[in-house]
Parts: sequence; structure tokens; C-alpha cells
Amino acid sequence: MITLEQWALVRGLVAEGVPKARIAERLGISRTTVVKMAGMDSPPRYVRRAGPTSFSVFEERVRVILEEFPDMPASVIAERVGWTGSMSWFRAGVARLRPAYRTVDPADRLVWEAGDAAQCDLWFPPYKIPLEDGSRSLLPAQVITLAHSRTMLGRLIPTRMTPDLLLGMWVLLEQLGRVPRRLIWDNEAGIGRGRLREPVAMFAGMLGTRIVLLKARDPETKGIVERRNGFFETSFMPGREFTSPADFNEQFNAWLAIANTRVVRTIGVCPADRLEADLAGMSPLPPVSSGLGWNQRTMLGRDYYVRLAGNDYSVDPIAIGHYVDVSADLERVQARWGGRLVADHPRVWARGKTITDPAHVASAAKLRSAYGRPRPTTPDVGVRDLADYDKAFGLDRPETP
Repeated sequence: MITLEQWALVRGLVAEGVPKARIAERLGISRTTVVKMAGMDSPPRYVRRAGPTSFSVFEERVRVILEEFPDMPASVIAERVGWTGSMSWFRAGVARLRPAYRTVDPADRLVWEAGDAAQCDLWFPPYKIPLEDGSRSLLPAQVITLAHSRTMLGRLIPTRMTPDLLLGMWVLLEQLGRVPRRLIWDNEAGIGRGRLREPVAMFAGMLGTRIVLLKARDPETKGIVERRNGFFETSFMPGREFTSPADFNEQFNAWLAIANTRVVRTIGVCPADRLEADLAGMSPLPPVSSGLGWNQRTMLGRDYYVRLAGNDYSVDPIAIGHYVDVSADLERVQARWGGRLVADHPRVWARGKTITDPAHVASAAKLRSAYGRPRPTTPDVGVRDLADYDKAFGLDRPETP
């Protein structure tokens, strides 16, 4: 077999004018081989001649199946056509034929107008964050990337449930101060799959924007924010330690402020240089966030606690037997009875905890003590002699003879 080195040497000697017979004698090969190598413009390469294989007799039946079912697994096709040979060989044959029967799904080059869209996602930092009870947990980070300017925003949230997702979006939009015309999500369960969850639709109406759910197999429309997730793991996370969710958010925001001033290769400028134009194309942020977060109405039982996001919070026991309105954001948990504040706790991000206000315990002790005392009885009433009534009405005078 002619090697690459022999071919290069022969071509070089021929170019120098060395006779072909002398080259053949020097290299120990035939003159015919030297002539053949001298006429080859590219290195010699072994090419196996095409011929019938064990797959060839099944190929036509495989094509008939792929014509109707282009995505049918190779193992099912093998069963249908009666293949008994090597499955790896059969899969290779099906893989060679399948592209001719699949429909093409081209991806357009997207152009993002200023203020048009923000891509939203959840990023799970690969670090267990210390929580209030000393435990550690992998927490989701709500991240948003503005499609036009590539400006990045993000913060940790306690859960990926709908109330916390909406609170996370609201906090990040408050940082931005404006609302993009579209918020793009990729089938997150807390936002909606196929259709928006009712609280999410109400949130979009409050903001005056559209929340867009992407269809399956459409990574291009949300690729910007997903690439940023990888960027966070390679550029923000290495070498860092965190003592709490608040510490993570503080470090993350400080890093994002720097990262947003670095040039992005795909747009040729840094996000900070495009941010002003991006904001100008957005609508104003509503002044209030009424109804956001956790909201539930429940009757307070003798066990004067309410459950929210996996934790139990105490409520002033004076509200026992009455309905209380429980609300929570990312920082506080509160309960009101008829407009009166009967509970106010810091929100705990750990799960399965009981949070008690000592004032509620003291109030419960007073109520329990009062409940145990005997109630005062009605005093005895004296019985008046009936003669007194006769005397009062003049019925006791003697009769006249």
C-alpha cells in the first residue's frame, strides 16, 4: 500500500527531475507505481468498493416504513421487517436512510428589536446554599436577559412555584424600571404548559405585556438566556462561597453589574451601551404590585398556625375560629383578620419548619387561663311576701260593716 510519505517523496523527486526508474530503484518499488504516484494530485486513500450487504435485502421494506413513519425507532423497524442480525449494523443502515424522509425544520436568523423581548429562565447554581436551619439546598435563580441589549438580571428565589416565579419576575422588572413588550418562557410548569396559568395571565395583564410560551423544539427563540446560564457557571461560580441566599444575591448582582459592561461578541458592543435604547422601546412599569405572591384565606383552628410553602407560621390566637388572610412575598409572611395584622414573620426558605412568635404563645396562655376559670353564677333573688303587694295596692284595709 502506498503511504502518504512515499507519495510526497515521489512527487518531490519528480519535480526535481530525477528519472522515474532511479526513484523506483531507490525506494524499492516498481516504476509503474512511481508513474502512478507522480500523476496523483492528492494523497492516496483507500476506498472500499460498494457492494451488497446483509442490510441491502431489507432496504426497500425499510424505505416503505420510513415513508409513512419517518421517526419510527430502528428497533421497531427491525421487528417489522424481520431483521435477525446485528442491531448496531441495522441502526446504521436506518440512520443512513432516515434523513431523506424527515421534514426539514429550518431555523431563521432572529433580529431582536429594542424593547421587544426579554428571555426568562430558571438557572440552578451548582452550589448548595446554607439556609436558616443550617441545612443546605440547591435553589433556583430567576434570570432574565434582554434580547436586544443582552442585559442580564437575576436573583435566587425560594421555590419554582407560580407565586415565587411571579415575585421573582416583578423584583427583576423593578430593577429594570420598564416592561418589555414580550416575556418569553420555555414551558416552565409554574408559568404554564400549552396555556398560561391563571395567576400568570393576570400578571401579564397587570404589566400590560405578553408572556409567550414557546413550542417544543424551538431552542433558537430562547437560546440567548440559556447560553447565559452556562456563562454564569463558568464565569461567576468558580471559587465562590455563599453563606445565605441574601449573600448569593448580593454577590450575583455585583458580578452582573460588571458582566453587563463587557463586550458581547455577537453584537460587538457591551450590554450597557445598548440598554438605553432597549429601555426606550419598553412600556412604563405599573406603580404597584397588588395581589402578587402567596395569598390564601383559611379558618384559624385551635392550633393557631397556618401553613405556607411547606412551613408553619404562628398567628395571634385571638383570631381562632375566624377566617384570616395569609399573604407572603420573598421576604415576609403576614396574616390579617378583618384588616388587623395578627402575624408578621420573616419568610423561611428551609422546608418543614415551625416558626413561632413568642407574643402569640403568651396570648394563647392568657386565653387558656381565662378559659379554665369558672364563670360567675347568677345571685339568688329573694322572694317577697304577697302581703306586701296587698299593702301596696290598698288591699289590706278592713272591710266596713
